[in-house]
Formats: sequence, structure tokens, C-alpha cells
Amino acid sequence: MYKKLINTVLIFTILLTGCTKDFEELNTDPNRPEEITPGVLLGQLQYRIVNSAIKSSRSFTHELMQVDVPRESTGGGGQHRYVINPGEGVWTSFYSYLTDIEDLQTISEELNEDNYKGIALVYKSWAFSILTDLYGDIPYFEATSAGDGVFQPKFDKQEDIYVQILNDLEIANSLFDDSKALTYGGDLVYEANELSGDSNPGITKWKKFANSLRLRLLLRISKRDGEIDITSQINTILSDPETYPVFTSIDDNAIFNYTGSFPYFNPYYNARTVDWSENVYFTKFFIDGLNASEDPRRNVWALTVEQEGQNIYRGAESGYPVTTQHVVGQNSSYSDNLKTFPQLGIMMTYAEVEFIKAELALKNHPTGQQPKDHYASGIRASMAQWGAPMPNDFLERENIKYDTSATMEGQMTQIMLQKYYAYFFVDYQSWFEKRRTGYPELPRGEGIPLENNFPSRIPYPTYLQSLNPNNLQAAVNNMGGDNSDIKVWWDK
Repeated sequence: MYKKLINTVLIFTILLTGCTKDFEELNTDPNRPEEITPGVLLGQLQYRIVNSAIKSSRSFTHELMQVDVPRESTGGGGQHRYVINPGEGVWTSFYSYLTDIEDLQTISEELNEDNYKGIALVYKSWAFSILTDLYGDIPYFEATSAGDGVFQPKFDKQEDIYVQILNDLEIANSLFDDSKALTYGGDLVYEANELSGDSNPGITKWKKFANSLRLRLLLRISKRDGEIDITSQINTILSDPETYPVFTSIDDNAIFNYTGSFPYFNPYYNARTVDWSENVYFTKFFIDGLNASEDPRRNVWALTVEQEGQNIYRGAESGYPVTTQHVVGQNSSYSDNLKTFPQLGIMMTYAEVEFIKAELALKNHPTGQQPKDHYASGIRASMAQWGAPMPNDFLERENIKYDTSATMEGQMTQIMLQKYYAYFFVDYQSWFEKRRTGYPELPRGEGIPLENNFPSRIPYPTYLQSLNPNNLQAAVNNMGGDNSDIKVWWDK
């Protein structure tokens, strides 16, 4: 009892004497920042948003685009049968990150930190482009206005969103100043946190990312040339690389490199074997295309299986009947090395830029090289990106060699197939490009019902029917419906 009383008195005394003029100083956590700076926001944002993107690539795009297929699928659904459920995608996560991006932009403007503002605009453009290409019309101009009391934002037309995205990327290009370091640090993509001599190579790479992304999106909406000055914008970028630099090597790749140190782990590093490789297999379409040329990326991406005493790469049929159940271990699946692969956090690559240029050159845009040259550079870049040594004769192999005598359609088939492989683990881009071009030509499995069409979009999340019903209905009316058959503006 006596000890209890003494302890009580001591605690009471400490509480009284703690209420002094030094209270604030004594109770300041040295590990917590006293103010939010752009550097505080940036690193965590970069990590979290790219995790959402590559997870969506594996869980959605890879199955839909016949990269992989589940071991069993008895309910009749699944992306490999073109059954697309409402809301599948990054709607919730990306909109939460866009609030952080808006904060990053606002704070940067208040501090006159143009380089941070440029980075914020690149992330904003990248995230919104993915969202609108997934769904069509989406909340944009009022999307992050909850602080101003807007809890039911209106949905904006895709064409208006694209105009603003392209404008923001041009603004970002003008904001980047490679003579300055990032005052508050925090950049984990290009490490533009300090100068190297008199310049900042990281900021130059951010500028290249802005213009490379702009090229991607201009090509995406190329059917709408005339409504937007697409051709002139493309040619301006291509003809003035000093003002509008784009990726020129794999060192420019917009990739979040996982350090393997807390908290920046590859999001798959502790994935269970049953989820990572035993219940999902690469498809016959994907693997056979690699097998035909003995593509060295197989060694990085896939496990072999034993067949008649030989270790081979083998794929499973996609779109299979509901009665099919694949036997464990008889088809190739994801290599365990990918679970700790540092360069898995992919946003955009030099390989993609070269395939973009290959198509543009084929359509007579001034890229400075022939389609064949860009095609070869794209393949080399993808191999180097994945650490897969390319055989000297690879570009001359029968199903790889570029056919300059082929029709435009034939050449597009070659370009887009290799672009498809270069999109491995790149969010939804191979699906978007399939919708835009029709390539690659995917086989249709016998288990896909006749009424199931290859999807053109994802239906809106069902919870919007209660959270924002009126604006949702207006968007549905403008789009012409809310199912996966409805085409978005650039695809009509």
C-alpha cells in the first residue's frame, strides 16, 4: 500500500511539473516531421501507387490478355472468359493516392518548388490516364475536392480529361529545372534529390517521363485526330528532342526499384507458393510465342516443368471449359526470382517508347529512323530491362525478323506482339493497346460463351450507386450504358 501511494505521488508530481514552459519542447517526437513537405509525401506515394499498378497487372491484365490463367475456374467466370465484374481495377486505391498527389502539388506551389509540382503533374496524369482508360467518363475536375465540401463529384467526359492531361504534361515539361536539386529530397524513382556537378540527371529523367507518357497518350487517342491536334503534338515532340526529350535508354525507365529494406519490399516477396505459382500458369499463347524464338526472357519470368525427362516451358489453354482442372506442376508458372526482383515496380519503359516510335515511323511520322530500327531497339531494351542476355542472332530468327515487305497490317502485327511482351507487369497497358489496335490476335478458348465479347472497359464500382447516384447515372447515360461492351471515347 505504501509503495502504491509513493508511486501515485510521483506520477502526480511529474504531471504537475511537466506542465511548464518547456512542455512543447519535451513532448516533440524527433522522428515525426513538424510540417508536411513535398519530400515527406513523395517517397511513400511512389511506393504505394506503383504497388497497386503492378498488382492489378498480375491479377487482371495478365489473365485477360492470356499471359496467365488460373489452374481451375469452375464457376464460369474469370477474365480469361471475358467476364468483367464491376469495379475490378484501381478505382479506390488510385483515387486515395490522387488526394496525396493533389496535396503534393498544392504544397509545392506554396513553396515555389516547381520540380516537385512537375513530378506531381506527371503522377496525376499517369494515374488519371489509367482510370479513364479503364472506365471512360470519371470524376476528374472535382475528384479531390472533398476538402471544399464536394462529396459527390461530377463525372467528366473522357475527351475533356484527355485535353487536361495532355496540357498538364506540357506544363510539367516546362516546369522541370535540371539545374536544381529537390530541396526536400524524397524521390525514390530517379533519385533527383541532389545535383551531380551543375546538373540534376534525375530531373532530366522526370522530364523524359513526362514527354514519353504524353507520346503514349497521344497515340492512344489517335483515332480522334482532328478533335484534338494529335498529329501536330506528336510531330512537335519528335522533331524537337531538346525541348521535349523522351526516353533514350533503359537508364531512363520509369521504374520504382524495390530496395528490399523496410518498408520498400517487392509486394510479392512473401507471397505463398500456392498463390504465386501453384494456382496460376502461363498460357499456351504466351509461352509458345517465347518458345518459338527461344526467347531468353523465359529464364527470368518462368519456371520449367519436366516432360519425358526434359525441362521445358509449357503453357495452359486460356478460356477453357468449366470442367477443366489443370494438374499441379504440369505447366510453367512465375519464377520465384520475380518475388524479390528489384525492378518490378514498372510504370513506363524505354522499350515501350521504341515500339511507339516503330508504329509512328510506320505511319510516316518523323522519328528519324525506320520502323525496323525502332522495333529492334525495343526488343533489345526489353531484354536488357529484364537482365536477359540477347543472342547475337535473335533479331534474325524466323518469327522475330522484321519483314519490311509486309503490309502495314503485317508490320503492325510484329510490332504489337513484341510490345505485348515488353508490357509484362505494366498495369493495364497491353489491354488498352489491344483495344486500340486489335493486336495481338488472341485465340478464343472453347470455354468462352458466344455472348461474351472481348471487354472494352470495366463497369463502374457498384458502391457508387449509393454514394454518388445522380452523377453516376449521368455518366452512364453519356457513355451509353455501364457494361464491359461499351467503348470509351477514343475507341469509338
